[in-house]
Amino acid sequence: MPKNAKKIIITGWLGYIGSHTAVVFQQAGYEVVIIDNCSNAKIDVLDKIEQITWIKPAYHNADIRVIWELEKVLREHQDAAGVIHFAGKKAVGESCEFPFRYYSNNVKGSIHLLQTMDKYGIKNIVFSSSSTVYDTEKNMPPYVETDQLRTINPYGNTKLMIERILSDLAQYRYFRCISLRYFNPIGAHHTGLIWENPKGTPSNLLPYIFKVLSGEFGKVKVFGKDYTTKDGTWVRDYIHVMDVAEAHLNAYEKMYDLETQKDGWFHEIFNIGTGEWTSVLELIELVEKVTDKNVYYDIVDRRPWDCAVSIANPSKAEKILGRKANRTMRQAIQDWRNFVSKKPE
Repeated sequence: MPKNAKKIIITGWLGYIGSHTAVVFQQAGYEVVIIDNCSNAKIDVLDKIEQITWIKPAYHNADIRVIWELEKVLREHQDAAGVIHFAGKKAVGESCEFPFRYYSNNVKGSIHLLQTMDKYGIKNIVFSSSSTVYDTEKNMPPYVETDQLRTINPYGNTKLMIERILSDLAQYRYFRCISLRYFNPIGAHHTGLIWENPKGTPSNLLPYIFKVLSGEFGKVKVFGKDYTTKDGTWVRDYIHVMDVAEAHLNAYEKMYDLETQKDGWFHEIFNIGTGEWTSVLELIELVEKVTDKNVYYDIVDRRPWDCAVSIANPSKAEKILGRKANRTMRQAIQDWRNFVSKKPE
């Protein structure tokens, strides 16, 4: 079946980064097909996306771990030119407590997806990877894509395993693959309609801070103040979620250029970050300035899976993808505040 260059399948679309990326693709004129089992998202996100883009995408409630469910969707949409793959669990702490859950969902599910893509001749994929694959002991930040890799938790292991599978498929099954290793996405769509809205307790810092401000939680837990950083708390590279979403469109649309440069089949890797250093206490302070409210916190013990510093060198993405983050942390916090102000509850 001839491929439709403007038709794209997105797995895990109802989640945080997936929903923002779907908006970007729909606004760029793509026909978007959704695969999501709503295990960590809410179905009303579909309505929110339609409000933003005036388009309701095709949606399939399917689990990537169940191969016959994937078969049904990809058979129907085998004219799609590619896949943006987000479906996967992403909480580091939870992965340490429930590693088999992560191996099953992230690795097994991805193998099923890739196997089904191969069957129906869909060979283009942009994969949602992570900065957790870098060896934080042997590499000096900011990290570049050629730095040594070593993971310290099951979540990171699953991302690295999938990257290696993609490299094999590029070499032996003629896939065109791009892995985006993003650092710490924050913020929300400027309309306040979509945001990071996981079921249960947020695993990321900014939504947790806002739940403290709303009174839902008591205090922010700052895990450790004895790191070798400027204020003793760990340091991260925070990037606006819309910059991350737009990077997926840049990456997907660069596949043709990469194909002509690399004899057709490839697996390319890009850092998606800002290169800016922000500590936990600096983020809390910035939230206080933007909201004009006090964020109360307690210093507690370190967690075994946290590293002191994780910062991107984004120059490869800027040079090859033409993608540079152009939104500030203040804007990310303001956009999140905009979402909070619109919550009906």
